[in-house]
Amino acid sequence: MATRLDGRAVSKKILADLKQTIAELAQQDVTPTLAVVLVGSNPASEVYVRNKQRRAEDIGVRSLMFRMPEATTQADLLAKVAELNHDPDIDAILVQLPLPAGLDEQAVIDAIGPDKDVDGFSPVSVGRLWANEPTVVASTPYGIMALLDAYDIDVAGKRVVIIGRSNIVGRPLAGLMVNHDATVTIAHSKTRDLKQLAKEADILVVAVGVPHFIGADAVKPGAVVIDVGISRGADGKLLGDVDEAAVAPIASAITPVPGGVGPMTIASLMAQTVTLAKRRANG
Repeated sequence: MATRLDGRAVSKKILADLKQTIAELAQQDVTPTLAVVLVGSNPASEVYVRNKQRRAEDIGVRSLMFRMPEATTQADLLAKVAELNHDPDIDAILVQLPLPAGLDEQAVIDAIGPDKDVDGFSPVSVGRLWANEPTVVASTPYGIMALLDAYDIDVAGKRVVIIGRSNIVGRPLAGLMVNHDATVTIAHSKTRDLKQLAKEADILVVAVGVPHFIGADAVKPGAVVIDVGISRGADGKLLGDVDEAAVAPIASAITPVPGGVGPMTIASLMAQTVTLAKRRANG
């Protein structure tokens, strides 16, 4: 039976360690500061932002919330980002996605200063990642790597298959895996013989947002399975992209849903906010 990779436990350890670092930064009169911009009132975004703020408060990160109305114009949003870029006390900027219809998400991402781009989505951040000189990277991939490291799962030399090519998970995770000497294949909706490809993976990452997309017939015996997806079934139960009950007897390790990748994402956001604050402290 597969080892369950407990993201809740690992994230608690990361946050506890960050508290100590934040206390040390306080001796230099530096408080890690995260600016979150929320446009409109998307219910899921409200939940994500509330969770981020709660974790920030728990460990001593100053979290500043900037709420903007649904009718915010592109010019007004860009002006807010420019204001935050020029505020010397702000270390990290996060514009919560998705944005309301009519706003250009990529233009907003591009406007965030690379040295404050805590989400790691800007072209500069992506370029640094693929040059193997990352400063910050997308929080979910960062969290996945930290979770694997916590369980001493070495990706070097392993065959990694990532199902999903989003800029939030699939693409940046591929860059991190390559930088750690894995052999990586990104699969997606146009991939042929997807199940057979998945079954060749030593480490299988599934990020497609389709409940139980992967079952036992698509997993190599002994594989490590990372389930990034989270959906709600008709009964209200949270479901992952992987059928854990079917796959756990085959895999060597698996992330549960909930409690696997999710907690690591917020812990990683906090970790990278602190990293940016340390850079400010060091001049």
